[in-house]
Amino acid sequence: MSLHAATLSKHFPVLNTPGRTMTSFADENRKRVITTKSTKSLLTHLLSFLMFSAACTTTNGQELRDAFRKVKQSVVIVRTKQVDLAPAAGQVISIIDGLGSGVLISADGKILTAAHIVQTADAAWVEFPDGQVIRAQVIGSDPRSDVALLQLDQIPPGLVPAKLGDSDKLEVGDQIFVVGAPYGISQTLTAGHLSGRHRLNNAGEDSSVEFLQTDAAINRGNSGSPMFGMDGEVVGIMSTIMSHSGGSEGIAFATASNTAKSLLLDRTPFWSGIDGLLITDDLAKALNLPQPAGVLVQRIADNSIGSRLGLRPGTLRATVQGTDMLLGGDVILSLNDIQITDDDYDQLNCAVGALKPGDSLLLEVVREGKVVKLSAPVER
Repeated sequence: MSLHAATLSKHFPVLNTPGRTMTSFADENRKRVITTKSTKSLLTHLLSFLMFSAACTTTNGQELRDAFRKVKQSVVIVRTKQVDLAPAAGQVISIIDGLGSGVLISADGKILTAAHIVQTADAAWVEFPDGQVIRAQVIGSDPRSDVALLQLDQIPPGLVPAKLGDSDKLEVGDQIFVVGAPYGISQTLTAGHLSGRHRLNNAGEDSSVEFLQTDAAINRGNSGSPMFGMDGEVVGIMSTIMSHSGGSEGIAFATASNTAKSLLLDRTPFWSGIDGLLITDDLAKALNLPQPAGVLVQRIADNSIGSRLGLRPGTLRATVQGTDMLLGGDVILSLNDIQITDDDYDQLNCAVGALKPGDSLLLEVVREGKVVKLSAPVER
């Protein structure tokens, strides 16, 4: 083997494969011609592929840009204020400023957002892309599916609502984009794909809650942001992220638009204004409940049916079995004669959803060791 061949063998061990020999210069020259032609052919295909990829990237970029321009005026910032128990001893109360996003879905001023932003908010405002801020009222909220409906107090001119799409048409792998206000930075777009679908339902249920999983970057302030399909229709409302760091790690979930439509638009929406914690087993016994489960009231929003009922929120911060909670408030035992159980809230949700304006909401609660009945008319 020549020195040149030995050098090649050192850098390309495949040439040292047993049974393999170096070819003659004549054969090598002939092969060089063939290889050169093959290389040119390969380069041609590679350049064609890169040009095709660049064209696809440009097309996708333009499609995304056009879709964003179509919907950006419908995306809003949702700001809230809530009076809460002071975090430290010696203080009476604290004021919590909430931040989220939302999307205008109708010309009469209805906005979809996440329930956890507004469920116990004492006041809410909506900020439009042009800087205009308008007071809004919570008219519907479903904490289980984490979606809520707001109504603007006044209708500004030139509203451009987004269209609510059919989330059932979306398939895993489809491209989506999210527009919201992460960390309060409005009109921020992030893009990704639908990476999974997850239904929360039990056998025999007529309806279910569906969450859409995505790899789009989602951060604090994106809660309530609309997830759009590439046609510019709303297919989801951002709810939660899975994260060890607290920031985006590529797994986020949105409430499907069909779930939001079913719970808040196809029937009369309802907002309790109650933040409650389901307690069972040993904790239920420790609180001397007369039944195996109840809902420990944590917070109550102003101007909600919870406040009109006269429900009492928690007054003492505690950590029980690793869970932070407020003790000292009422514990709900039943709602319109439907007893609280350790199952999910589907039966209660159905009962509440069937209530009409003028109907009475009757609660049975444990208060300071006694069973008390509370009632109030439903106002929509």
